[in-house]
Amino acid sequence: MLFYSSRDADSVELIKDFWRCGVVDAPLAQIVARGSLEGLPITWLPGTSGLRYIADPFGLWREDRLHVFAEQFDYRDGVGRIVAIILDRDLRVIDERLALREPWHLSYPYVFEAEGETWMLPEAHASGALHLYRARDFPFGWERAATIALPHMPLDATPVRHDGRWWMFYAPAQPTSARLTTLCAAHAPSLTGEWTSLPDPILVDPRGARPGGTPVMVDEHLHLPLQRCVGSYGTGIRLLRLNALSPDRVAATVTSELDPPADAAPYRAGLHTLSAVGDVTLIDVKRRRFSPAALAAWPARLLRRRAQLA
Repeated sequence: MLFYSSRDADSVELIKDFWRCGVVDAPLAQIVARGSLEGLPITWLPGTSGLRYIADPFGLWREDRLHVFAEQFDYRDGVGRIVAIILDRDLRVIDERLALREPWHLSYPYVFEAEGETWMLPEAHASGALHLYRARDFPFGWERAATIALPHMPLDATPVRHDGRWWMFYAPAQPTSARLTTLCAAHAPSLTGEWTSLPDPILVDPRGARPGGTPVMVDEHLHLPLQRCVGSYGTGIRLLRLNALSPDRVAATVTSELDPPADAAPYRAGLHTLSAVGDVTLIDVKRRRFSPAALAAWPARLLRRRAQLA
């Protein structure tokens, strides 16, 4: 969930975002069709306390267990890592461990199955590349398998197989003004490329156009969750319907916007992930609050960041 704004990256914010993840007892297609999360049962996951939170959940079912992968962020060091949380069929946590760590920030751990393998494509803009990982020992062992080359440095890259080819939706890292407001796409015959970008963005919208979850088919159209960024980062989800999607023609319409449900209180300041996992859907919600401890950790974080860039 790496947040980029037009402000100086070394600036300090007094009000901090704290996210938590939940499992909604409904498939994503049903949520898209009803256009709301209200009234749906939600099981909230542990992992958010003190200066640490989890966000950006994606998952897979294996052997009747739900494997949730999420960004783990701690304000004390400011570097995201990927954790795996394993739940049984009754959504009780039975294990939680670190799944992937790199010298750079990681978030948005998009996990999926393809070509007989299990893959993860996390947000890793700080590394200067988009790295594709293969599960070596699922769910806690991952190895870097390929680097995906795109004309833009992508943020929150979201792949999907559609009509016989691979598509990649993403927000461009440059210019900074486009990081929350522009949706680009590329296509390829295979997962590892060669990727060809569409000549123009699919969507440019100040309300938000950055990917925010897994694409899903509803009423014979592909729908893509986008992050709404009005007032602050990730205040809600916008649902984009792809009326046409081919290398020669793309047509898209924002059909609805979803807000955090009432049951998420006090985490009702934001919602920016909807990811499908069979008969359930993973979400994250946020609260915003002043944190003296997070603010006190900022100088040390700044020094570490500048040392890395030196």
